[in-house]
Formats: sequence, structure tokens, C-alpha cells
Amino acid sequence: MANDASAVFDTLSPAVSRGSLADSFTPPADSTLWRKNFLLGAATASYQIEGAVNEDGRLPSIWDTFSAIPGKVLAGDTGAVACDHYHRWEADVEMLASLGLEGYRLSIAWPRVMDAAGAPNRKGLDFYKRLLNRLKEKGITTFVTLYHWDLPQHLEDRGGWLNRDTAYRFADYADLMSRELAGTVDAWATLNEPWCSAYLGYGNGHHAPGLANDRFATQAMHHLLLAHGLAMPVLRANDPASEKGIVANIGRGTPNSDSAADQRAAHLFEVQHNAWILDPLLKGSYPQDLFELWPGTEPLVLDGDMQTISAPLDFLGINYYFRTNVASDGAHGFRDVPLEGVERTQMGWEVYPDGLRDLLTGFKKTYHNLPPIYITENGMASDDQVTDGHVEDTQRISFLKRHLAAVDQAIKAGVDIRGYFLWSLMDNFEWAFGYERRFGVVHVDYSTQKRTIKRSAELVEKFLKERKARA
Repeated sequence: MANDASAVFDTLSPAVSRGSLADSFTPPADSTLWRKNFLLGAATASYQIEGAVNEDGRLPSIWDTFSAIPGKVLAGDTGAVACDHYHRWEADVEMLASLGLEGYRLSIAWPRVMDAAGAPNRKGLDFYKRLLNRLKEKGITTFVTLYHWDLPQHLEDRGGWLNRDTAYRFADYADLMSRELAGTVDAWATLNEPWCSAYLGYGNGHHAPGLANDRFATQAMHHLLLAHGLAMPVLRANDPASEKGIVANIGRGTPNSDSAADQRAAHLFEVQHNAWILDPLLKGSYPQDLFELWPGTEPLVLDGDMQTISAPLDFLGINYYFRTNVASDGAHGFRDVPLEGVERTQMGWEVYPDGLRDLLTGFKKTYHNLPPIYITENGMASDDQVTDGHVEDTQRISFLKRHLAAVDQAIKAGVDIRGYFLWSLMDNFEWAFGYERRFGVVHVDYSTQKRTIKRSAELVEKFLKERKARA
């Protein structure tokens, strides 16, 4: 099955003990991943790792508020301490560098760097300056995301992403950060996963701020994308040497049967998950099929908005985790039909690397102006345990190998993919799932903050050393 990413590196059933698999991470000789200019790094996000939510002038964010509401986050967890990265950043950078990782994608906490009047908070800014300068000293390529979901609560109090003014406040924030950090950032991403911010935050209420209305979701999305568009020229003016882009999470939808209704359901799933974001960015318009799915939810769009939103990108960040099998709901939408007997992660998500390849090659056909792509997040959660000082995360090793194979296949099919970031550098606060779900290639003991390198990270380090030796 040459076209099956699962077969390129790993022919073992997920139910079978992988044994020697842990020592066979190296890609095949013809893999494009051997290119020395293919960036391999790891990613994190501010609220998920930093902690120190009340220190040095940081203001409350919507996630501080949301996670404090009983029942919103598993086990009542919050990001108040998280991985204590705010205090342990130097050791964390040393750890990142020791693994040989070439890139680091981080996000800035908007509530940490500006006060409610928009004035800079020097202590917060200095934290990111120290962090980025150290990363550059280590020769690590820096990808900085401006918004990874931690909206200042005072902006949510004025309507959050339902308020058009928030888009302009984001542009002010982008202006401050790109002036202060110019020269230390190799690539800026305006937003991380606006689908999650809009739909999970305002559409179904599973994420902060916890609102649930389809009309809210489409309007929040429009203002998020407008914020992106308004920030792009500011970033270009203030830091011209860096790349500028945005990060979108994508989902593969497959039909439960060959029926026309189920085929249509799968199409609508991908419209809602992918085209809702990518069409405005790359075509300058919203997909009309979205409003078949959600009738009467068209956002208020002002003259010039779509031109602002669709300004050219230097890169597109893609986050991919799983596929969803769907059937028609009998009306104008879809419903999930979970498959039986498939490999799943601790999140319950199906492991389906071919979905990543199929989506990437599909985007190349759909969008004539598709920019260069970085896989800015890919990874899986597992219930990892430290045993005798080691973590044998064999499912993650297999997961990463098969998804990197899918990336290789997409590159060979003509998609311009320039790098891949593991999600995540270390176990962290997994939003509504708290600290139970572990996505890191480094284990974190939250009671002691001890970091333990997992076997997956050791094998990525080994591959990078092999690649460097070939250069």
C-alpha cells in the first residue's frame, strides 16, 4: 500500500506490542524529511505552560475566568501554575536545545504584555524578550503566535470576539509586539486555530468564554479573521525580515456510506471545519455551503473586510490530529458515526495519518494561491507514566512516524511543506481536559515540576543528529 502513510514506517497493528519499533524511528532513505532545510521543532502555548497568572502585572484572561467555573474543566484544573514555565523558562530552553530541536513555536499571553488601557507592561514584555533572545542564542528558529486563545478578560467584558472593536485592539497588540520583538522572531502567526476560538468558544460553549449560538460563532469568526487581516500590514511594517501567517486546525471528514446524503454530510463537515477559515483567507469569501449547514447565520461583513482578510500570506500553519466519520443527520447537516476497531488516542481521537496527506493535497488543488505550509501542530495524548526514570510512549512514536510519512507523501505530491512542529514540547494544561491528557514528548510531574524526556523525544533527537551528520 504505497499510498498508505500507516504502511510507510509501521506495518504493525495498534493492538500488537511494538517491541523493536522504538528503535526504528529513522525515515526511509528517499524521504524528503532528510532535507536539512525541513524545519523540525516543537510547539507550546502560553496559557498551557506559563502559570504565574497573577505575577508581574498580568491581567486575567478568559481562560482564568472559564476554568474557575465549576464543571468547565476536568477535575477543576486551571492554568494558574501549569508547567511553571514563567519561572523555569531557562531550563526549558536548555532542554529544547539539548534535544536538537531546530524550531520552537510559542505564543504570547496578551494579558501579560498590555494593561487594560493598552499601555505596555514592561515586566511581561521583558519575559518574552529574554526568552526569545535566549532561543536565538541557541540557534533555534522562533515562531511566535500572537493569539492562542487567552483573550484579556476586560475585552471579553466588552463583547470579546462578538465586538468588532476587539479586532482593532488586536491590531494594537500586534503593533506593540512587533515593535518590541522585531529581530527576535523568525515567523509571526496572528491567530492559532480560529475555528476553536469561534466555534468552541462561541458556538458550542466547550471553551472559553463558554457561549453557545451558531450566529455567535460566525460573527466571532469574522472578527477573528478581520483581526488577522488588520494585523498583517502592521507586522510587515514593523518587522519586515520575518515571515507572517496564520495557523488553522483542519479536520478530515469521511462519509459513513456511499449514499449521496452521507457524501454530502462529509462535504459539509469539511466546509465547516476547513473552508470556513481557508476560503476567506485564500479566496476572499465565505463558503455559501456553510449557511446551508447553519441557515441564517451570515455574519455582518462591512465593505473592504474580505479584502483585508485575504491579504497574501507568507505561510499557512496547519494543525492536524484526527478524522471524523460522519453520516447525514436527515436534515441539512451531519452527525458523527464513530468507527469501531480503529486505533484511538487518550482523547478518543482516531489515529488517521492519511487524512493529513489527503487534506494537504486537496488544498493544493482547491487553492491556486496556497502559500508554503508548516505543520504547526501534530501529536497525540497518551496516559504516560514514568517507570525507573523512563517513559516508553510507543504509541506516540508510531503516531509521529506515520504522520511524518504522510507529510513526506504530500511533499512528493507537490505540496510546499517546509517544517513540522511536534505538539507538544511537554505535557501541559489541555484546556477543558485539564492535566489528565498528556500530549508532550517530555513528561511533566505537576507536583514537582520535574521534566522527564520521553522515548519519542529521544528518537527525534537521534534522527536530527543523523540528519545533521549527513549534511
